[in-house]
Amino acid sequence: MRAQFVLSEIGVGLRRNLTMTFAVIVSVALSLALFGGSLLMSDQVNTMKGYWYDKVNVSIFLCNKSDAESDPNCAKGAVTTEQKKQIESDLGKMSVVENVQHESADAAYKHYKEQFGDSPLASSLTPDQMQESFRVKLKDPEKYQVIATAFDGRDGVQSVQDQKGILDNLFGLLNGMNWAARAVMAMMLVVALMLIVNTVRVSAFSRRRETGIMRLVGASGFYIQAPFIMEAAVAGLIGGGVACGFLLVARYFIIDHGLALSEKLNLINFIGWDAVLAKLPLILATSLVMPALAAFFALRKYLKV
Repeated sequence: MRAQFVLSEIGVGLRRNLTMTFAVIVSVALSLALFGGSLLMSDQVNTMKGYWYDKVNVSIFLCNKSDAESDPNCAKGAVTTEQKKQIESDLGKMSVVENVQHESADAAYKHYKEQFGDSPLASSLTPDQMQESFRVKLKDPEKYQVIATAFDGRDGVQSVQDQKGILDNLFGLLNGMNWAARAVMAMMLVVALMLIVNTVRVSAFSRRRETGIMRLVGASGFYIQAPFIMEAAVAGLIGGGVACGFLLVARYFIIDHGLALSEKLNLINFIGWDAVLAKLPLILATSLVMPALAAFFALRKYLKV
């Protein structure tokens, strides 16, 4: 009988404050969708780091005749055969190096034509203008500085380039976007909490006569507060369910039927459905507990029992 009374009071409260309840659902849904999205963005960045950092190389570009005329780093002339052999030998002796590949000027020209053949600049380039290079795969991508210190500024070396540095700029941008999403999520969360507190306050005020009678007949504090707390929890849970729906729909349309089908993005390792599904219980639990706690503390101020 008590359970039936509590459930009926929940229904009455939700109907009385329908517009505010709807506002709570929407704000909770948006804030938790952003929360889940930020978690998935972090997973995506970590997945991309693990995938790409395992493939990045350190490139040691060698001086050619064109560089000797224009680049201060190549003031001593184009790289010689002896210098190339010495560089390759030194690389082979370094414990941080996993393997080394030499790319000739002809091979570099061929790769450039394959990738940028439609560019107007491609027609004006010749193989002797391309740079030879050593592509160095490191056992630990974080050890780039060891290679840079050993070969940067050496005779015959035009520059030492770390591909990880280029990726770090990309991941820095993604992380910045992620933190921006979290900031918006935090603001939406504050709005949701304020709406929950106001909804509970209005609901408690509109039923002050009923709660007064319940006090007179000796009802316990928890028995009086339970319907209000449950109202907030139910509204929050509905919002959490909507947030989960947003994430599932976004994963399906944005990744499965959007980004993953793009030929330009086919080298990106996107997060799977398991990552999305793993976040749903956390979102639902948060949507239930957060409004319930907000209602509990609001009742301590606005409903003295």
